[in-house]
Amino acid sequence: MSAAAVVERTAVAPHQDPALAGREDVRPTGRRLGPGRRRRLAGLLGPSALLLLWTAASATGLLDPRILSEPWTVVATAGELIADGRLQENLAISAQRAGLGLFFGIVVGAVLALVSGLSRAGEAFIDGPVQIKRAIPGLALIPLLILWFGIDETMKVLTITLGVFVPIYLQTHAGLRGIDLRYVELAQTVGLSRAGFIRRVVLPGALPGFFLGLRFAVTGAWVSLVVVEQINSTSGIGYMMELARTYGQTNIIVLGLAVYGILGLLSDGVVRFIERKALSWQRTLAG
Repeated sequence: MSAAAVVERTAVAPHQDPALAGREDVRPTGRRLGPGRRRRLAGLLGPSALLLLWTAASATGLLDPRILSEPWTVVATAGELIADGRLQENLAISAQRAGLGLFFGIVVGAVLALVSGLSRAGEAFIDGPVQIKRAIPGLALIPLLILWFGIDETMKVLTITLGVFVPIYLQTHAGLRGIDLRYVELAQTVGLSRAGFIRRVVLPGALPGFFLGLRFAVTGAWVSLVVVEQINSTSGIGYMMELARTYGQTNIIVLGLAVYGILGLLSDGVVRFIERKALSWQRTLAG
């Protein structure tokens, strides 16, 4: 059988193949082994169930409001803070700090990953110090950063940057080193330049790892922000929560936690949306 005939035969659907005429259709008719089709807004099901549980526990008295304020009290508090402008002002400052730290962390982590992933000498100099930083908790560096930079915005942004660049580096570096060697050999065969190799092979191969690192980095940015805003800060959501702790205002503390949670959920959703668009050529269980 010629190659053209093989291609033609494989292109025919099984139920249309003359050689299979009269045979019983044994194709699976049940549910597929995968997770199924993607459902729109399915990611809101878990948070909605958690909110419903919180509401029910508060309404039935199972949850003491002195321990955790009721949802309707938190909503009323949010309305009061929005009316006097405090929530928007602190939220804008927090978002600016997190955004700057995230930006610098992404740039530093991606550049270091490229240098380390594409060069043995770069890996020898870069990977070890990054692994050391990975083993040192971010909180342990704050006293030293305060001594070096004081308690102004530089220290806060730098703390967030240090919490962001490590997952970006680790996942992007792993993605680079996981590129199939056959693609490298093919690039050499067709005579790709160094720039062309990076653009056509390295970057597409590293993107899945980069986006995974970015999801961890976004979470790291918000976690670092919570910490730095509660250390001698005079603005931001964390400062608002720390001030509320001083006066025993549980409702404001819970509101701050809710804001952080919503920001984390939204930012992760944005990253996942961009990831699906950028990696639309991949066919995975994620859909």
